[in-house]
Amino acid sequence: QVQLVESGGGLVQAGGSLRLSCAASGRTFSSSAMGWFRQAPGKEREFVAAINSGGNTLYADSVKGRFTISRDNAKNTVYLQMNSLKPEDTAVYYCASRRSDVIFAIPGTYSYWGQGTQVTVSS
Repeated sequence: QVQLVESGGGLVQAGGSLRLSCAASGRTFSSSAMGWFRQAPGKEREFVAAINSGGNTLYADSVKGRFTISRDNAKNTVYLQMNSLKPEDTAVYYCASRRSDVIFAIPGTYSYWGQGTQVTVSS
């Protein structure tokens, strides 16, 4: 079993930055692909970014160039650095883990999910 706990959300003005963290428990973290997703009110959960154990990454077009995903396998933690935030980035952000090390953008391919952290960007 894997448990994921997100932190770092909050309220920020447009153009500002936030860094989200996701602490994972479980011995398979270092060999698991990790992803960040978000869900705004009334919308479906959408892919943001993913990373595998080797550091290969995948980003949604909407965040490319503004967000950076990274991981520290020694700390069992994955990060999402968010810069140049826009009001449309407002959502609950979720961390997720796959059972394999292959990165995917589809939420249904992730087996474990955190409880989410709210990010609100004011204009």
